[in-house]
Amino acid sequence: MLNAMLGAVSQGLLWGVMVLGVYITFKLLDIADLTVDGSFATGGAVCAVLVVAGVDPLVAILAAMAAGAVCGAVTGFLTTVLKIPAILAGILTQISLWSINLRIMGKSNTPLLASDTVFTKISAVTGVTANVSGIIVGVIVAALVVAAMYWFFGTEIGSALRATGNNEDMIRALGVNTDVTKMIALTLSNALVGLSGGLICESQKYADIGMGTGAIVIGLAAIVIGEVLGRLTPGKLGSFSSRLISAVAGSIVYFLIRAIVLQLGMDANDMKLLSAIIVALALSVPVVTERVQRRRSYSKGGDL
Repeated sequence: MLNAMLGAVSQGLLWGVMVLGVYITFKLLDIADLTVDGSFATGGAVCAVLVVAGVDPLVAILAAMAAGAVCGAVTGFLTTVLKIPAILAGILTQISLWSINLRIMGKSNTPLLASDTVFTKISAVTGVTANVSGIIVGVIVAALVVAAMYWFFGTEIGSALRATGNNEDMIRALGVNTDVTKMIALTLSNALVGLSGGLICESQKYADIGMGTGAIVIGLAAIVIGEVLGRLTPGKLGSFSSRLISAVAGSIVYFLIRAIVLQLGMDANDMKLLSAIIVALALSVPVVTERVQRRRSYSKGGDL
């Protein structure tokens, strides 16, 4: 049980990088970017092929990040230049990436069993287990990404990007090219998704054509869970940096819930159903809580 929980925390941290990417488009830009399922697998495919070819595992992960950025840029091009609706542009990119990922790997999956990865190197140096090395890498990468995002979104272009999601007409009236901010957001978002795909690939020692299936659902579930955690601790998760941290925490909680349910004997084939239920429950909690608080704010006589 302890090993399963450690594995869940490790996976939650590594997937948390992907969640931060989804956070950029879903919460900051107010775009439902479905490129994620494809760019996640692209990151994994690029990383796997390079590692098998003898490239340094760290360089392979950076290449996975760059591949994800290219995927996001394609979606950004379709959205900003060709004026295709963002959700449809994401679907088009996602569908095309299925074929591209097969081209990259040359087959449906690429194992890394005979290759060194970042995680095996850490395990060899420190003597820790694979799950613990995953936690170490996950904490370091997630902390760096959160710090970089906090800095970037405090800059002028980062603030303009956030304003684009809040009120696109207003920020355009101030002279900001919203097409540029959307392109940057989609590219940055999918770069983080590709980075996460590379990390997961090296963590599980293989890349698979379907490894990104349902990634957007996991990302949304983690974000919603993180927001619920924030509401349960009022006054402590109000800053932007804290919201980023809560997104990663939501990813960890999500994978812990999955691990616990699997340990209780749930069929692994039902995990997609469980994911949908988790998202539905997480979305309903704030609504129910608000209704209860509203009713308590009134006295029995109907006066405030």
